[in-house]
Amino acid sequence: MAERAHYEELVRQFSAFGAVRRELGRILPPDCPGGSAAVLTLIGRHGDIRMSRVAELLAIDTSVTSRHVTHAADRGWIERSPDPADKRSRILRLTPEGRARLDDLSERTTQLLAHRLSDWTDDDVSQLTRLMARLRASFDDCRTPRGPLAAPPFGDRPSTRTSAITT
Repeated sequence: MAERAHYEELVRQFSAFGAVRRELGRILPPDCPGGSAAVLTLIGRHGDIRMSRVAELLAIDTSVTSRHVTHAADRGWIERSPDPADKRSRILRLTPEGRARLDDLSERTTQLLAHRLSDWTDDDVSQLTRLMARLRASFDDCRTPRGPLAAPPFGDRPSTRTSAITT
């Protein structure tokens, strides 16, 4: 296990990462807010998918997911059809317009990242990608209750360093 100071610095970096997310959000077209972009991205990645699964993957409430889905459907980017296995559930799929919107979003984000990381080597970008995928995988089951930890991982002494989320 890494030292406590490493985790504390990681918390600070996560907080500062908000600036990256905000800049990525600024390049979205005005008619495509982040929630709709996330829905399109998931459907593009997973193919036809239940709305409940989208909510689960986004880790948001079904009512919030429904608003994002409605926004995308109202613009013709996705279709909603009854799930043959459960008529109460809806299956979501991209329309050709949705595929075009998703391609545009991908191009925008790729160009921004290529510009911002232009002084990074291919190996640097590959390493970051691998580590981010590994981090995400470590949290994939975060919605599954695991029970309390038997003991705090660093003992019960308070840190002399601040671990509050700051920028």
